[in-house]
Amino acid sequence: MEQGIRVLIQLVLEFAPVVVNLVQRRNEASGMLAKYQPPKEIKEFLEVVDNSLTSSNLEKSSFFELEREKILQQQLAIYSRQTQLEIAQQEREATLKLPEVNRILDSWPLRLYPSQILESQVDIARTPLKIFVAPPKILFDKFDSCEEDIADIELMLAEGLRNFLNCYYSLHNQTRPTEFLAGAWYSKRFHSESSIKALFGMLKSEPILILESETDGEYINFRIGYWGLGQDNYYYKTISRIPYKQIIYQSAKNRALQWKKVRDELILLGEDLEEINAIGGDNAINLEMWEREKKWQQKGIDTSQISLKYRVNRQDFEQLSQVLVNCHCLVTSWIADVYHLVHHDVSPLLPDLLPRFVEDGVDFDSISAIASGYKQVYQALASERSYWIPELALQLAQSLSSLSDSAKTQISVQTLAQEQVDYSVNAWLQMRNLVQFPAHSANNQVNHPLQIMQSAVRIEDEEYIEKLKAYFASIDDFQNLTLAEELLNNIAELKTLRSSEYAYLTNTLTGHSEKVTSVVISPDGKSIISGGADKTVKVWNIHTGKILRTITGHTGEISSVAVSPDGNFLAVGISDTPRSNIKVWELNTGKLVHTLLGHNKPVNVVSISPDGQILASGSNKIKIWNLTKGDRVCTLWHSSAVNATAITPDGSILVSGTSDNKIKLWNPQTGEPLRTFMGHSGGVKALALHPNGQILISGSTDNTIKAWDLSAGKMLHNFIGHAGEVKTVAISHDGQMLLSGSSDKTIKIWHLASGELLQTLTGHLGAVNSVTISPDNCIVASASSDKTIKIWQLARN
Repeated sequence: MEQGIRVLIQLVLEFAPVVVNLVQRRNEASGMLAKYQPPKEIKEFLEVVDNSLTSSNLEKSSFFELEREKILQQQLAIYSRQTQLEIAQQEREATLKLPEVNRILDSWPLRLYPSQILESQVDIARTPLKIFVAPPKILFDKFDSCEEDIADIELMLAEGLRNFLNCYYSLHNQTRPTEFLAGAWYSKRFHSESSIKALFGMLKSEPILILESETDGEYINFRIGYWGLGQDNYYYKTISRIPYKQIIYQSAKNRALQWKKVRDELILLGEDLEEINAIGGDNAINLEMWEREKKWQQKGIDTSQISLKYRVNRQDFEQLSQVLVNCHCLVTSWIADVYHLVHHDVSPLLPDLLPRFVEDGVDFDSISAIASGYKQVYQALASERSYWIPELALQLAQSLSSLSDSAKTQISVQTLAQEQVDYSVNAWLQMRNLVQFPAHSANNQVNHPLQIMQSAVRIEDEEYIEKLKAYFASIDDFQNLTLAEELLNNIAELKTLRSSEYAYLTNTLTGHSEKVTSVVISPDGKSIISGGADKTVKVWNIHTGKILRTITGHTGEISSVAVSPDGNFLAVGISDTPRSNIKVWELNTGKLVHTLLGHNKPVNVVSISPDGQILASGSNKIKIWNLTKGDRVCTLWHSSAVNATAITPDGSILVSGTSDNKIKLWNPQTGEPLRTFMGHSGGVKALALHPNGQILISGSTDNTIKAWDLSAGKMLHNFIGHAGEVKTVAISHDGQMLLSGSSDKTIKIWHLASGELLQTLTGHLGAVNSVTISPDNCIVASASSDKTIKIWQLARN
C-alpha cells in the first residue's frame, strides 16, 4: 500500500510549475475543411458594387455614370479572380491535410472520435476536466495462480475512480465538474508520448487528464498527461514506479500470517497438523515459504536474490487494485483541484478529503508532498490572486492538524500544519506591504506576526481571524489564541466606528491615461468594465484591482459601456464624429462581434435591455439594434442630443433624456413616442429605472435629481444637494438606495423612498462621470475625470 501511495511525492514537485496557464479558445478539428468564406472587405465591396449597379441602371443616359459602371465592373472582375485564387488555395490546403487527418485517426488511442468528445458538453457553467484512464496489463504468468480467478484490474480501477468522482467531482457538480470517460482507451494499441501528442493535437481546446499505467518488469510505471485551458503544450511524465509484484506478494504473506493465527489455535485444540495444512491450502503453502524466508534472512541470506513465488489469488489482486485506485483518486483530486482553482477560482477540496485517504493508508511522505505541492500552486498564483493565499494555506493547515493518531506522525503533521499557518500569515502581511516575520522592534525584540497584523487588520478580515483562532484553539496554542482574540477585539472596535457609515473606500484603480467616462460591474459581480477618453476599455478584477484585459481598436473616445445580463456581450459607444459607431465585443474573450454604423454625431450612451434582446445607442437620435444579430430594429428621432437612456425590465418602454431638458418615453420595437416628462431646468444627463420598472430617476445639469412615476408621469421627489451638474445616477438592486455622481467631485447616497441624504463620498479629484452598484449591493464603483476608478464598500444596505 505504502509503495503505491508515494506517487504524490514526485507528482506535486514536478507538476506544480505548469498549473498557471490560462484561457484557451477551441480550435475546431474540422476547421481545415470548412467552406471558404470571402474576406470581409470583398463582401463590403460587392455590396457597394451591387448598390452602385442598381442605381446606375436608373440613369444610364449619363456618360459619367456609364464610365463609373465600367470601372466598377473592372474592379469586380479583379476581386472575382482574387476570390477564385483564394478558394483554390483553401481547397489545396484541405487536400494536403486530409491524409494527415486520416493518419492521425488510424492511430487514434481512443474508442471515441474527437467530434464525440468535443460535442459531449453538459449544460453547466464551467468546462469539466475530462479524465481518461489507460490501465495496466498485468502479466499473470509471473504468478503461481489461475488467471481465471484473478480480478479484472481495469474494471476495478474504473469502478473505484468512478465512485470517487461521483461523490466529489461528478460531471453534474456545478463547482468542480469532471467528465470521466472510462473504457475509452485502446490499452494495447497506442500509448506513451505518441498517444499524448496525438490527443493534444486534436483536443488541445479541452482540459484533459490522462492517467496511464504500464507494466515494466515487476513495476508499474504510473504516468500522467495533462493540459488545461490555454496551455501551449502538454505535461507528460512518469511520476512513480509502483512495485506491483511486491504489493501482491505482501498481500499473500498477510493472508498467510492471518492463517497462522487460525492454525495455531487449531493445534492447541489438538487437531492434526497435516490435516490443518490441507485445509489451509494456498495459505498453508505461503506460510511455509514465509517461515523459510525469515529463517534464511536470520542466517544473513539476501532473499531478494532468490525467486520466491508465493501463491496469489483474487484477493491479492484486489489489494493491488485498491492501491491503484487510491493512487488514481489522489492524483485526480489534486489535479482537478488545481484546474478549478486556476481557471474558476474554486478552493481545493482535497485538503478536506485527506482523512479519508489516511484511513486507507496514506503515509506521511505523501501528506508532506501534498502540502508542498499546494504551496507551490499558491506561490504561482500569488502575482494575480494573492488575496486567495492566506485562506487557502490556512484551510490546508486545519486539515493537516487533525489527521493522525500516531504520536510520531502527529508531531510531523503538526509541523507541516504550522508551516502552512506561517505561510498563510506571511502572505497576509505581504498583501498589506508589511514586513515579513520575524520583524524586530526598536529594542531589537522580535515582534510576533499576529502583533504586526494589529496595525493593518480590517473588518473584512474577521472571518480569516476567526479561522486562525479556531486553529490555535484546536492545537492548544494559548499564546496565539490570545493574540487572535485581541485582533477580533480590534475588529469589533472598527465595526463600532463604521456603524454610522454607509460606504467607505477600499481601492483606487489607475490605468487609464485620460478621463474615465463610464463604468459597469459584470452580472456575476467579479469584474469591473471601464471606458475612457484614451479610446480603451479595461476589464478589472473587482477584488484585486488588477487589469484582466484591455480592449483596443476604438477610433474615438469611449462615451459609454454596457454589459448584457448574461455577461456575454459588452457594448461600447464611441464618440468619433463623423464616424461614430458602436462596437459589440465578447466580454470573456475580447473578440469583436459587431461594428454598428449609422450615427453621424457622437454616440453619448449605449444601454442593453434587461432581457438582453436589444441594444440602444443615442446621439442626436436613438437607434435600436438586435443585440445578438446586430440588425437595426428602428430609429427614434430627437431634436437635440440624447445623453441618457434606460429600458424597463420587460423591454416595453425605452426612456431617453436629452439636452433640451426633456424626458421621453418610447416603444422600442415600433419607435412610437409614448409620453414626454417636463420638469428639469437643465439638460437631462442621467437616467435610472427602479427594479420594479415603475419609478424613474433623472439627473440634470440643473444640479437636481428627480424621481418620477413612470405610468402617471408624476414627479414624486426632488433630490437637492449637489453643487454641480448631476452626471450619473444608479439604484441599488434591492431598490432601497439611490447613488448620484456630480461634477462637484462627490458621490451622494440617498434613501430612495424618503429622499434622505445618507452620506456624501469624497475622494475624487475630478468630476464623477459614472457610478454602478454590484448585483449583491455590496460594492460601488465610480469613474472620474481624474483618470481613476474608486471602489467603495457598502457597509449597510
